[in-house]
Amino acid sequence: MTDPAHPDSIARRHFLALEVAPGKWALDDVFAGIHAAGLLPEDFEVLAQHHSSMIWSPLSNLLLYGGTARVEAARAAGVGIGLGSDWSPTGSKNLLGELKVAWLYSQHALSGLFKARDIVAMATRDAAKIVKWHQVLGSIASGMRADLLVIDGAAGDAYDAVIHASETDIRLVMINGVARYGVSELMALLSPGGETIRVGGESRKLFLKQKTADPDVAAVSLSTATTTMRDALRNIAKLAKKAEAPKPAAAKRRALDTPGPPIWSLVLDEIQDTGEELRPRLPLNGPRDFTGPAVSARRLALAAAPKLSTILKPIELDPLTVADDDKFLDQIEQQPNVPAPIKNGLRALY
Repeated sequence: MTDPAHPDSIARRHFLALEVAPGKWALDDVFAGIHAAGLLPEDFEVLAQHHSSMIWSPLSNLLLYGGTARVEAARAAGVGIGLGSDWSPTGSKNLLGELKVAWLYSQHALSGLFKARDIVAMATRDAAKIVKWHQVLGSIASGMRADLLVIDGAAGDAYDAVIHASETDIRLVMINGVARYGVSELMALLSPGGETIRVGGESRKLFLKQKTADPDVAAVSLSTATTTMRDALRNIAKLAKKAEAPKPAAAKRRALDTPGPPIWSLVLDEIQDTGEELRPRLPLNGPRDFTGPAVSARRLALAAAPKLSTILKPIELDPLTVADDDKFLDQIEQQPNVPAPIKNGLRALY
């Protein structure tokens, strides 16, 4: 994998391929580049000219590459920036954690370019603008959907308070006027019922009931989902071996012909080659160029790879929150790719 910040990185070549003709780009105001870690200042100028945006995930980028997007160049060009936490295996556990990392990065790598209010806006107002939802959410105003976060404390700057809040400081989360999570006394008044959970040793209520919810999903509590996931990860090799056993063709045909509700499954193209190309690729520039189209050699290599059941090992499911994961901050502090001011400063923000 090449360094995404390198001027000739694969990531940047994918971006440059969007110039479909001289001066004509496949970009518009609904395009949002995820990560954008391979873009140079002149590339952000191109994004700005087409009113395109980007999504920044600093912790994931730092953990994987030791660097992140040139957000200072994006800001200077006038590119809209949204903040996202990528995914928990290589990033923050939640968006609150990503706010903290973004703020630390700004303080120590960008001389305080982004203030606390700017960082919070990236996850709210600015993010809503990127997906064209800013007329209904992203801000607290009359006529907008009531998406609210309530934390402990009433002194000082509100945006600084969010950046410095711990997970146990969260008193209430309201989505579209419905209290979805919070301390028991507030939830009992706003959304009675729901599920009791514990965060950092403190009791909280989680309310996920919704008339439009999928009935199969609605029947699964967080506790049940956690137990199921934990068991699956511990027995992942056994489950993989079971999945590798071919299903008789006749049984497959009968399953398709049997009346009843559809059975959905998740197929990950990066794990199993299905012969389908899901997105356009750049021209192949040699055997080490993984941006090119699927070729027979690649298919043969995949076919010769060992079965997943022979290489998978049991995995322990991480706790949902930093407050319940006594290893998380220790692990971040041990990461050589994360700059010292960020990994050493993160603990103080929790």
